[in-house]
Amino acid sequence: MDKFSAFLSFMAFVLLLKQILIVDGISDTTKDDGFVGILGAIVDNSSRIGKEESVAMQIAVEDFLNKSNRRLDLKIRNSQGDPLQAALAARSLINTDQVQAILGPQTWEEVSLVAEIGSKSRIPIMSLADATPVWATELCTFLVQASPNKLKQMEAIAAIVQRWEWHQVTIIYEDKDFSAPAVLSHLSDALQEVGAEISHYFAIQPFASSSLSEELQRLKGSQFRVFVVHLSLPVAVELFEKAKIMNMMEKDYVWIIMDPFASLIHSFNASTISSMQGIVGVKSYLPENESRFQDFRYKFRQRFSSEHPEEVNHEPSIFAAQAYDLTWTVTLAMSKKKQGRQQIISNILQSDVDGLSGKINFTGQTIAPAHTFQIINVIGESYIELGFWSDGRGFSETIAGSDAFKSSMNALGQVFWPGGIQGTPKGWSPPTIANPLKIGVPTTATFKQYVEVEVEQDHLGNNIFSYKGLAIDVFKATRDELPFDLPYEFFPFNGTFDALVEQIHLKNFDAAVGSISILANRYQHAEFTAPYTESGLVMIVPVRSRTREKAWLFIKPFTNAMWVLIGATSIYNGFVIWLIERNHCPELKGSISNQVGTLIWLAFSTLFSLNGNKLNSNLSRITMVVWLFMALVITQTYTAKLASLLTLPRLEPTVVDVFALQNSNAMVGCAGASYISKYLEKVLHFRHNNIKNFSRGDEYAPALRTREVAALFLDLPLAKVFLAENCKSFTMTGPTYKVGGFGFAFPRGSQLLPSVTQAMLKVSENRTFQDLEQNMLASQKCMDTDLEDERLSLRLSPSYFWVLFVFTGGTSSMALAIYIFCAYNSMSMSEHNVIWKLMMAVMKHWGNQRGRFSRKVSDIAQTTPTNSPNATEY
Repeated sequence: MDKFSAFLSFMAFVLLLKQILIVDGISDTTKDDGFVGILGAIVDNSSRIGKEESVAMQIAVEDFLNKSNRRLDLKIRNSQGDPLQAALAARSLINTDQVQAILGPQTWEEVSLVAEIGSKSRIPIMSLADATPVWATELCTFLVQASPNKLKQMEAIAAIVQRWEWHQVTIIYEDKDFSAPAVLSHLSDALQEVGAEISHYFAIQPFASSSLSEELQRLKGSQFRVFVVHLSLPVAVELFEKAKIMNMMEKDYVWIIMDPFASLIHSFNASTISSMQGIVGVKSYLPENESRFQDFRYKFRQRFSSEHPEEVNHEPSIFAAQAYDLTWTVTLAMSKKKQGRQQIISNILQSDVDGLSGKINFTGQTIAPAHTFQIINVIGESYIELGFWSDGRGFSETIAGSDAFKSSMNALGQVFWPGGIQGTPKGWSPPTIANPLKIGVPTTATFKQYVEVEVEQDHLGNNIFSYKGLAIDVFKATRDELPFDLPYEFFPFNGTFDALVEQIHLKNFDAAVGSISILANRYQHAEFTAPYTESGLVMIVPVRSRTREKAWLFIKPFTNAMWVLIGATSIYNGFVIWLIERNHCPELKGSISNQVGTLIWLAFSTLFSLNGNKLNSNLSRITMVVWLFMALVITQTYTAKLASLLTLPRLEPTVVDVFALQNSNAMVGCAGASYISKYLEKVLHFRHNNIKNFSRGDEYAPALRTREVAALFLDLPLAKVFLAENCKSFTMTGPTYKVGGFGFAFPRGSQLLPSVTQAMLKVSENRTFQDLEQNMLASQKCMDTDLEDERLSLRLSPSYFWVLFVFTGGTSSMALAIYIFCAYNSMSMSEHNVIWKLMMAVMKHWGNQRGRFSRKVSDIAQTTPTNSPNATEY
């Protein structure tokens, strides 16, 4: 009896030990060395993906048996897409079937519950979900992300958008899709890299047909026509069928699809394909031309057609290839003898397998992401393969290593878009009367000449807004130059200009019109047209009279060269007349000093008066007439110029430059809530306490007159308006800082922006803007003080009178030459020796400006009487 009890105890111990070994994942392979183990799988057999995965897994197990002659049991459970059913299936596989690993499920909602159950039992879970969070694999050491990350697909889509120069994209995604946040984030970043952005996020509720029609109608009313679709298979099919009915698969519409939908296009029937004509898709790359895949394809088609006769197409997709590769990888990891569960997952993560879908290897607990995608174009009864896109390489027609990759989609050839067009779709439509452009107009502008919003009430008490000003006029003129009609509606905005621009980014306005400065920091919310005004920031200061130059004001009419030339001409003409009239006028004789003084007196007194009847020679009379004419013109011009300088004020700015303001610690003013205050502080280095902000334009002039501020900084267009109203008291001074310039704001990547900018340039080129600006300033127009003062202070130079100087100089020189010639022939050397010597001495002095008289006239013997009989009158 004791021996029997001992035997029973021993058998019970053996059975218990065996159970413990089985639970720990160590099977007794001595009984069947060809048995690898039990592998579980959870798929959704109600979906195309689940059906393909189930068939592919079975083929993988069969291929493993044929190749290694070792058997593996595959237990497949149907979750029907229900997370609770997936959890029950996982518990059944672990507790009942004693599986050593589980493949699937397909969605994260199912994986999250299965992973929790698997972690408690230390069973490896190979997730086939598109996006498994990083934190999930960190918390669950037995969870492996076995489906490649396809987020690089977003960069391929962005490259397509960039090629066709679209800037606004609408993303259509499925609400409650766990992978959507990651997809949207990566797509948004990729689009920003190429200068585009997501204009609308359109979330679809699954199985909500009525709301889908309403949402599509709303999208149809929008001006944007580029749609990126991230939906599951049944929802996407319903979307395109309704879009076809609503004429949203026509010209200028663009539809771009991605996985998982793009990789399942081959499974659609002809009716469904007909509603998707012109769609461009980005799908995972599958090396279909390799012999291994062709062998798999043949087996797959046979099994799939027999198990799922309801499907019209039996071709395998990337999901079937990935399920095959994953099953093969896990089977190899389980095929090693006496392997525990921890070792199985370690073997899986160390795998390096060449699979049907590509290289299978892991980084941490995540399979390597996908980097190559295929570009397709739906046309006819199926689709055509345009080419490929590879991360870091670009587009190519083939995937061969020697093929040339291009950054542009042009390398892929002709694309057929919705509506059957082969050209480039605009991807947008201009606003319509039913959906006009919503334009924000600021009500806080300090200068109403540029933009003013007035409010009136009708008989019902409703507010009626009217908009006027130069900015409004320029926008209307620009609209008239557009090649298409642009319905619009103005809306008042009571806030800062920065806030107004931000409203465009927030989709509250489609554009903004007003005296909006074009600044770098505003580009994060909007883009701008070309400036329609001059750009620049200027300093305005009071003016004062120039009192320090009054003592020498009498010499200002002429330049220094003019004064010297007048003096030289007068002395030369006086010398000529003195020489000719010397023998006829006794008062012109005497000592050298007396004669020089007489010559100078004669030269300059003639400018004012000299009686012509006192002259005896015709030569001197001719010289005097021409000389007097020149003197008359010069004196009259001098009198007029001096009178203008004495009667009109001469003004100058009180401050010369910015450095004078900074050194004197003066207060400066600018418009409140504008960029100018920051510019003064950060760029021009004014102290914060020395900057005064004004909220109204009528506060500027009083503050300058009372010296509350020493200078005012304004945008150049606004400075023109200010000086037009206050030109007698203030002036612009200092440099013009190249910032700002007024423009109209539009959303980033707006399709309207190029057309509006081109139309605005036409407005400037045909002088429409100049006319509008002049009309605006007409009521306040007055002559700019600085410009007028500069004109009046223009001093007269010899260039204004060179003809007169040449005429009088030539006349005097001709008279002198005639006199010398005649005198030389008639006078005897003995009788005229003294005169001749004096004349030669004077001529020598004027010729080389070095000779001086060294003898007195009285030292020379006078041998010729005064009234010589040989003197002749000329």
